[in-house]
Amino acid sequence: MVDLFVGSMSGRIWTSHNPSTTCHLALRSDHDAMAIAAVGQICSTASMKANLDQCVRLVSKAAIGGAKVLFLPEASDYIAHNAQESLALAQPQSTSPFVQGLCAAAKSHSVAIHIGVHEPLPQQPTSKLLNRALYISPAGDVVDAASYDKLHVFDYASLRESDTVQPGSGLTAPFDSPVGRIGSLICFDVRFAEPAVALAQPGSGSPWYRRPAQVLTYPSAFTLRTGRAHWEALLRGRAIETQSWVVAAAQVGRHNDKRASYGRSLVVDPWGEVRLRLGGTRNDEGEAEDGAVEEIGFVDMDMALWETVRREMPLKRSPGSNPAAQTGTNNSDLSTYTAAPCPRMNRLHARSNHQNTTSQSFVTSIPSRDTTAAQLAPTTSV
Repeated sequence: MVDLFVGSMSGRIWTSHNPSTTCHLALRSDHDAMAIAAVGQICSTASMKANLDQCVRLVSKAAIGGAKVLFLPEASDYIAHNAQESLALAQPQSTSPFVQGLCAAAKSHSVAIHIGVHEPLPQQPTSKLLNRALYISPAGDVVDAASYDKLHVFDYASLRESDTVQPGSGLTAPFDSPVGRIGSLICFDVRFAEPAVALAQPGSGSPWYRRPAQVLTYPSAFTLRTGRAHWEALLRGRAIETQSWVVAAAQVGRHNDKRASYGRSLVVDPWGEVRLRLGGTRNDEGEAEDGAVEEIGFVDMDMALWETVRREMPLKRSPGSNPAAQTGTNNSDLSTYTAAPCPRMNRLHARSNHQNTTSQSFVTSIPSRDTTAAQLAPTTSV
């Protein structure tokens, strides 16, 4: 038997959180116009095989639950003990057993997968990685044009993602999926409204003006401290201001003796209502709540709601409010917006490093998130 929770919100939600059980019911949408998305939580370690096993089990559960797309967290392939191990573990997606295993699972179950992985840069020896979101089709193929590399890397207190991760070069155009057009962003990107707006509320000069993102994704591994304070507020904010579905699959629990992640994966609808919330951590040490690891939830992605919200409350931005103007550009859309470094955040980082460089609250994340400069130029490939 599978533990099931049926939510009281519009659109049905189911969660299954026992890794050893098998779903015996194929749960389907009540509305033909909707498509079911699944969101899965894992706790990655330095063992890529163990991490793949977690993901493959979730793919199977997603298929049994009737999902068309399974969303998995940032850095699902591994979370290392340190920068050196992270660089050593990274494998190109074309030869990665982790990615190939996911492709096989997607094909076997006819379920698309959206997932975060590490991609080494081609130079040898490897000195930098890309924090990448991949989309694997139901046929088991990596869709290269849908790949996105995280723009904003996380440098906060003792966590320095920029030591190993090179920021991406630009946004990836929204792409079609069985649950709507997806605009990919990753974790710390959620703190920056501009890329979300560029994907989901593009100006008339944008290459995807007539095909905006309907679903924004934030595969994540939030720290305990930032998760408690900001996780839900940020995700609801992005959904409200872009009038889009927001899907944030999260790492949860202790990865090693230095890191833990907040969990509580969320799905937020275009009106800003939380449609799905999975389990999190139960204490300051980052131990996962019972059932939170390999928990999976299902949500009907209602695109009629997306259309209704936008029709009834159209967001017509004033040209004078364009953040691009702050960087010396005149573009009416944000697809060429340049994210400038933030002096206030740099001062905050310096103060936090001085005050507390060993707090467990700050050592609870994967290599991720940032305040460095990055170009948000539109791209359709990596």
